[in-house]
Amino acid sequence: MKMIKLKLNLIIFLIFNTCAFAQWPILKSDADSLIKLGSDYIYNIQFKQAEDCFKEVIQKYPENPAGYFLDAMVEWWKISTYRNATNYDDIFLRKIDKVLEVCNLDLDKNPLDIRALFFKGGALGYRGRYYVIRETWFRAATDGYNAFNILLDCFRVAPNNHDIMLGTGIYNYFAEVLPLEYPALKPLMAFAPPGDKKIGILQLKAAADFARYANIEAKVILLQIYYDFEKNTIEAMKIGEELNKKYPNNPFFHRYYGRSLVSNWELDKFEAVWRNILVRYMDNQPGYDVSTAREALYYIGYALMTRQKYDLALKYFYKCDEASRKIDKETTGFIVMTNLKVGKIYDLQNKRDLAIKQYNKILSMKDYQGSQAEAKEYIKKPYGK
Repeated sequence: MKMIKLKLNLIIFLIFNTCAFAQWPILKSDADSLIKLGSDYIYNIQFKQAEDCFKEVIQKYPENPAGYFLDAMVEWWKISTYRNATNYDDIFLRKIDKVLEVCNLDLDKNPLDIRALFFKGGALGYRGRYYVIRETWFRAATDGYNAFNILLDCFRVAPNNHDIMLGTGIYNYFAEVLPLEYPALKPLMAFAPPGDKKIGILQLKAAADFARYANIEAKVILLQIYYDFEKNTIEAMKIGEELNKKYPNNPFFHRYYGRSLVSNWELDKFEAVWRNILVRYMDNQPGYDVSTAREALYYIGYALMTRQKYDLALKYFYKCDEASRKIDKETTGFIVMTNLKVGKIYDLQNKRDLAIKQYNKILSMKDYQGSQAEAKEYIKKPYGK
């Protein structure tokens, strides 16, 4: 069931994200400035300031869907930031309905109104994404399919728009990559045109460099592509650092930057970044939730273990294990790898009996990235010997 949900999630991600941020027409200068400022506030998790900007746009231009759409995006980022909360759901859906209402008034007059198409595609895209999070698959698929068709209309009307290149770039990349990563998706994507991941990355880079409104979102997608799919952690680290500096309150950017530092073994930097993340959790900053803290505990423990500060590292790993058992309903990679590292530390401390108990515990868990083979090896021969 979990794998089915993952596959559906990837399909909807592919379809609806092609329109998710490719909905930007040129606006009047005052609205343009407010929207850019408000978008920066959203990315930096400054929701009240963002709402004030978009309310002003709505007041000045009540017939323009831009203000309504971005006001809905404030609620979307609240849902994304407060991952365990549902109290923003109804507000978000009402605001999306308002965007669609305003867009449909224009489309009734002109079915090729580029502004209305842009924002209707974006609204359907994000509502589809919401339904994925809430595991309402039929509604997610319906919104995703409709958003994809709107993208095609947008591309026909404005094929050289760099903001639209965000959508075409996402589509081109994932239409090629996802069926290769997950072969079971091939028949489900038979209705869609083929993609080209090289062209997709070029389009996303063009959007990141030249898009008027979607440049930040293009960088966000490139960050995920480089880290999660291309395994190009150098490029991921560059983008992650840039976004983290520009939007220091955004936990999503903060986490990706920290992970890329770990992947590139920037030991001093990654320990400092994850310590900062843990402090933000203890200060109750928005989005720095218990799952984020669990991740920070693991990487700080990993850094301390590398520095041979074994007793201190164990304290962080114990806390990570404790948090994981509260968060996770089943055995996860965090639980497995934390316990494996605890066993290794016991071996390094010459606590062989305790180490063997840890390795046997690993053998009772699900295998994760060769964890059981490692445990068997260290049962035969102590780690580090």
